[in-house]
Amino acid sequence: MLSSVTKFLLGFFLAIAVLVGGGVAIALYFVNRTGIPPAKPVFSNDSPSVKAQAPKATEPGGGKPSLKPGNQAQSSPTSTSTPTESPKAATLSPKPLPSGAYRGRVSWAEGLSLRSQPNQEAEKIGGVGFNQKIIILSESEDKSWQKIRLEGSEQEGWVKTGNTEKVNEQ
Repeated sequence: MLSSVTKFLLGFFLAIAVLVGGGVAIALYFVNRTGIPPAKPVFSNDSPSVKAQAPKATEPGGGKPSLKPGNQAQSSPTSTSTPTESPKAATLSPKPLPSGAYRGRVSWAEGLSLRSQPNQEAEKIGGVGFNQKIIILSESEDKSWQKIRLEGSEQEGWVKTGNTEKVNEQ
């Protein structure tokens, strides 16, 4: 009789231990999954390079660029829809930096908001991703904002100081 009661109690406590252990394992799994931040989305108005990669509209089945009012079509059968500026862009040498400017990169892991004026309430005019190359043009009078230009672009704006770092040029 004593052995059957002992077996029952031992089985009961083992079942409770298995249920509690499984519950703790599941809880730890979900807690760890919610602690991982999701990937930062990239919107077309945040990055000018996304707009540049958008495909051009074509007429169905024709393969020719669609015409909008004001655009002129070339009647030459040998014309292509390839932009003529891409070879020029590859051969251009980088512009010299303005006086007092230096090259840098974004060191803030989440990227930065590019603002039109050096204050927190200013309009957001774009974004700058982590490790993106930039040119630091100047600082605000109180040294808490930096005016930057995106490398390879003419887009300029203001970001908070301390989120960029100078890159040594070779």
